[in-house]
Amino acid sequence: MIQTQNKLTLDEFLALPESDVTYELVDGEAIPKMSPKRFHSRLTVALCMLLTQWCQDRGEVGVEWAIALKRNNRDWMPVPDLLYISYTRLPLDRVVDEACPVPPELVIEIISPDQTFGDLSEKAIDYLNAGVSRVWIVDAKARTITIFYPDAPPQTIRGDALLTDSILEGLQLTPAQIFQQAKLPPV
Repeated sequence: MIQTQNKLTLDEFLALPESDVTYELVDGEAIPKMSPKRFHSRLTVALCMLLTQWCQDRGEVGVEWAIALKRNNRDWMPVPDLLYISYTRLPLDRVVDEACPVPPELVIEIISPDQTFGDLSEKAIDYLNAGVSRVWIVDAKARTITIFYPDAPPQTIRGDALLTDSILEGLQLTPAQIFQQAKLPPV
């Protein structure tokens, strides 16, 4: 964590020097993001490839792309493992190297060994309250994907059950496909 006497503003956070550590802005503090391990990395690559194939001409997939949001009426800049944003929300012709300036349709967080499902569930609720349409929490140990909705209880999908969603029209994936693509060892 970067220690400061005063809470950082969004502009101060964005002006911090670049480093090898990725930080998120949470309640005015720069909080380091956990370093991914091998299975986390494989899942990120697999999901990125599968979503990129699906979203051609619809939008883009971002890997560890910061998002400028509000949390409890304060600036919040989380860095999800992956996100999908449509060209409707962020037009293709907007060519600016910046944090994602609007809430994406989908945020994906992959549970790291030092994280809990409960911690990421709270973060999922924060994403939804900030305007993100869907949040997926991917659990490599349980081989599940839990989908969080703004207007319905979370749903956990496993095995060959289809991940379909009206905001991700035409996407047809199963958790089994994702975990196989990531070449994770059997549980």
